[in-house]
Parts: sequence; structure tokens; C-alpha cells
Amino acid sequence: MQELRLPWNGKEGLLYGGVIAVITAFLMATINISQTQGRLDAEVMVNVVTSLPFIWLAVMLIMSLVVGRTASYCVSRFTEPTDGFNAKITFNIIFCVLMMSASMSFVGPAIGALLSGGDIAAVVQEWPSRWPSNFFFAFWIEVLIAQPFARYVMKTKHARSIRSEGGVTDA
Repeated sequence: MQELRLPWNGKEGLLYGGVIAVITAFLMATINISQTQGRLDAEVMVNVVTSLPFIWLAVMLIMSLVVGRTASYCVSRFTEPTDGFNAKITFNIIFCVLMMSASMSFVGPAIGALLSGGDIAAVVQEWPSRWPSNFFFAFWIEVLIAQPFARYVMKTKHARSIRSEGGVTDA
């Protein structure tokens, strides 16, 4: 039987990744924009909502093209086939968050600068101080909110599918 908490095919993988990306992108954009502007108010939330589609698209592309594949390779190098689900998912989160927080600590502010006519040179200059805090926040968002919710979505979807198919688990 396949793992109910993870995607079974590419379409489900897109849903799973999309759920994680939208939660993480929304929360990280809110944190970063409110830190940059020194406040959290309606104007900041408008900026978050306005930039979210661009950030979500960047996250999905970076995750699909680079980070997901690299993280899978790293997980296979640091775990054994006999290791449990929790060990593998923890390593996957660590590798994904390391790479995504490093890349999005540049890409997110660059998108913001492009949308608002800001300075890309400042984005480059601020990256070394921005990335550690982004890693910290993103790690806990992934561990406590985004990953558990995405796994819940998958488990619920698979349970419904199994019930409607009379116990068949092939996807």
C-alpha cells in the first residue's frame, strides 16, 4: 500500500507542492514585507496579496526545476531505504528549506523591487543578513504548518479515493 500522506502521482505532487508553496509564500512574504516596512497593517497585506502570485510562481518553478530534485538526491544520500517516514521527511524539509530560503531570500525581494521600482543592488547587499532569519522562519513554518497541512490534504484525498473505489489503492 502506498503512503497516504504523500502524493501518488504528478498531479497530486503539484497539489501537494502548491499547498506548501502558498502557505509558506504567504507567511514568508508577510514576515519579510512587514519587517522591511516596519509595520503590519492593511497596506502591507495589500502588498503581500499583490506580490503573492509572482512569489508563488517563482517558488513552484525553483522547487520543481532545482530544489525538489536536489533535495531528493540528498535525502537518498543521507538515509537508508529502511529508514522511517519521519526521518526521510525531516531530511527532505531540511534540504528544501535550506535551498528555498537561500534562493527566495534573493528572489522574493527582487520581485518586490521589480514591482515597486526598487533597487536590485540593495537586494544583493542585504541577502547575507536576510537569509539566516528567513531560514529560521521558513523551517518552522514548514515543520509546524505547511508540511502537516499538505500531508493532511493528501491523506484526506487518498482516504476518499479508497472509499469511493472500494478499497483500491492504485492511483
